Amino acid sequence: MLAPLGWRLCWLIVLAVVTLVVMTACSTGDDAVRQGDTFEFVSPGGKTVIFYDPPADRGTVSNISGPDLLDDSKTISLDDFAGQVVVINVWGSWCGPCRGEAEALEEVYANTKDSGVAFLGIDFRDRQDSARDFVEDREVTYPSIFDYPGRTLAKLTTPTSVVPTTLVLDRDHRAAAVFLKAITADELQPVVERIAAEKS
Repeated sequence: MLAPLGWRLCWLIVLAVVTLVVMTACSTGDDAVRQGDTFEFVSPGGKTVIFYDPPADRGTVSNISGPDLLDDSKTISLDDFAGQVVVINVWGSWCGPCRGEAEALEEVYANTKDSGVAFLGIDFRDRQDSARDFVEDREVTYPSIFDYPGRTLAKLTTPTSVVPTTLVLDRDHRAAAVFLKAITADELQPVVERIAAEKS
């Protein structure tokens, strides 16, 4: 029979093997995003632009909601945009690259909104008055959720350390593309148009 120390060593080995098996089973690659049918972001190994194709392999984003940045009495929900492609942009008025890309996002929104495309901002770790000034000064016309504590952002499972981040969801609200960087209109618009043209 094994001594107590031997039994403990055996259990540690078994536990390590089980943990390794579970971790392997949860991953479908460097960019795995599906746990069941739910979108779950996995570190992309240094990539800043990630596409999830074919559509059947995409994971659905959890319904997110939060207070309207410009009107505390209203709640904005992802479900408000049923059947639409949704571009979600995580931003803050304190973020230099966010200031630089705001014009590009508004441009793409104006060019694609008549094709069944909606834009939704998530204002993160920000003073509400500063965020409102940001939106008004840059004439941003699409809505944003005010999310100072990051509760809404946490449901997206994207890294909170990367701001700005932009997600493009297809009409079934499955993650189709993620940009972990500031983007230009020339980068974003072709992606949005391609996803908007897909058949559900």
